[in-house]
Amino acid sequence: MSTLIENNAVTAIPAAESTAALTHFRASLQFETDCSDVASALASGSPGFVLLDVRSPALFASGHLPGAVNLMHGKIIASKLADYSHDTLFVTYCAGPHCNGATRGAIRLAQLGRPVKVMIGGVTGWLDEGFDLAVSELD
Repeated sequence: MSTLIENNAVTAIPAAESTAALTHFRASLQFETDCSDVASALASGSPGFVLLDVRSPALFASGHLPGAVNLMHGKIIASKLADYSHDTLFVTYCAGPHCNGATRGAIRLAQLGRPVKVMIGGVTGWLDEGFDLAVSELD
């Protein structure tokens, strides 16, 4: 059976060979996780990470992932993390795929030597997966 390759943006550059693809995709999971995996870990009662909502307090109060801690990405400094052991894994999220706040928060955590992953999809992805948000009052 022969494979017909059309000349389009998808096929113009051949896919990586399988071992390179395997290395790449395995490595990507060291940097990110998804909403379903986060929800499953949270439901276990012992997720093994701190879920960090890096949006503003007002957005956090209007709807956030259950169990999340609010710390805006621009406010992530060593003193705010003092209550967490140095090997605590943080999982950052923001509004959704159109927002780079989770990445900005992950950069700040990595600069402080903290283990970190980004939850891809953010709040938008969480809702798309059918999960509920928690709400809280502003202090």
